[in-house]
Amino acid sequence: MNSTLFVVAKQPIAGRAKTRLCPPLDGETAAALYACFLGDILTTMRSVAHVRRCIAYLPDDADSYFAALAPDMDRVAQRGAALGARLDNLLTDALSAGAPAAVVMSSDSPTLPAASIAEAFIQLQRGADVVLGPCDDGGYYLIGLRAPQPRLLHEVPMSTPTVLADTLALAAEMRLRVALLSPWYDVDTANDLARLQAELLEAPADVAPQTRAFLQEQFADARFADHSGAQ
Repeated sequence: MNSTLFVVAKQPIAGRAKTRLCPPLDGETAAALYACFLGDILTTMRSVAHVRRCIAYLPDDADSYFAALAPDMDRVAQRGAALGARLDNLLTDALSAGAPAAVVMSSDSPTLPAASIAEAFIQLQRGADVVLGPCDDGGYYLIGLRAPQPRLLHEVPMSTPTVLADTLALAAEMRLRVALLSPWYDVDTANDLARLQAELLEAPADVAPQTRAFLQEQFADARFADHSGAQ
């Protein structure tokens, strides 16, 4: 059985997706941008070899949307009231089913290199108990395990600036071997959006092409550009 790569994803519904980007975006534009994130991330996932690829989606009735978006990937509805519980359920289910390793990644980092994702599996294969992808906001964009570790997901409060530090402290207490990937960033706020645009202006054309095309179209409107970096 292959190792499993999950991406946690929401159906891009206006008013429910990337709401922290509103403003500067309106709800429909934020959802459309997130749809581009998803398209680019799924393409990146396809370049990670020898893994089972699976979309872990919200809301519960979004299966048909993701089936049409990526018919080549498995799909599973996220289970659990809190983010930590949902991540634990995904990882534990895959590992309990026989996967030698399982990795869950964010859908908020459209330019994340495939090499970083592949490195997570390499580190787990080499003996790391936990692999984490540090995020600039203090969280992580990826977590991978070789065996279920529910304490790491249930005992660490999520969505705080100390998620990564708290997870590392608990892992040390549990005497787990941790591997850290190269840092990256999520696109959650207006400042992150400006950072993404600046990155894509310098990046090769094959990096996040759907997101790039969408931003080029949007930033052709000077009013959008004027507000893209609003605090």
